[in-house]
Amino acid sequence: MKTAIFYYTQSGQALTVAQRICENMGQVVYKQIEPLEEFPFPWSRQEFFDTFPETRLGIPPFGIRHIDLSDVQDANLVIVAGQSWFLSPSLPLQSFFNDTEIKNYLAGRNIVFVNVCRNMWLMTAEKIKEYVADTGARLVGHIVLQDRHPNLISALTVVRWLIGGKKSGGGLLPDAGVSRNDIEDASRFGSIIVSSWQDGDLSDLQQRLIEAGAIDYKPSILFLEKTAHRMFGKWASFIRKKGGFRSPQRRWRVSLFYYYLLIALFILSPFAQLFFYLTYPIHKNTKQDI
Repeated sequence: MKTAIFYYTQSGQALTVAQRICENMGQVVYKQIEPLEEFPFPWSRQEFFDTFPETRLGIPPFGIRHIDLSDVQDANLVIVAGQSWFLSPSLPLQSFFNDTEIKNYLAGRNIVFVNVCRNMWLMTAEKIKEYVADTGARLVGHIVLQDRHPNLISALTVVRWLIGGKKSGGGLLPDAGVSRNDIEDASRFGSIIVSSWQDGDLSDLQQRLIEAGAIDYKPSILFLEKTAHRMFGKWASFIRKKGGFRSPQRRWRVSLFYYYLLIALFILSPFAQLFFYLTYPIHKNTKQDI
């Protein structure tokens, strides 16, 4: 079995996860996804939030550097590992799937997507499905490794990591990102992938991955994500009306979105989650009746 791993990472976490998953998968070839212009890490607040409109609207401002595909033409499986930005695939992942040469390469292949994220992955998964379908490939597996801490705690730690460059915990806050135990345990997913491939049938791979814990479904978080995704669409369009990526004319609107996000995350979202839990039995019964 030969696997081609395409990955984008800034902190190194997505690559570490991919390496753990693939450590017992035979021949593995790693291919880094590199944007034509590097994004900073750690970020400044302005730089990070200025990527929001293009990320949410699916308008990558630039592409990726050429990837040599000569040594992965005979790969049996493709794994794409990356992350979510603003409830969407990160801009480098979007550029990857929009690249003509990459689209031609992926056509007809089996793909597993690995998302290493905070805790909101649903809308990214939906967009990845669209990208894969557009290439003519088959999405046979989806693995999510996420921060398991409460929503507000993980929000604080990821901001401290992305903007402050501090991953390790301190005070009342834990380490940012996916836990070491979850990363170590990710090798079990690779074993499942190999087993399905050896059986000659990847049609039930996703179900087997789910049974092994590849996706942790949190209804209240997904409820928040769907709501936020709709609002993000309105905000992204609002900001883009004042200019494109890195346009000085839109900076005040980007700052306005930042303060909106603080209010939505730390004031509105706890009430939204409480409302969800109070009404969940009604939603559940209604869904069953339908």
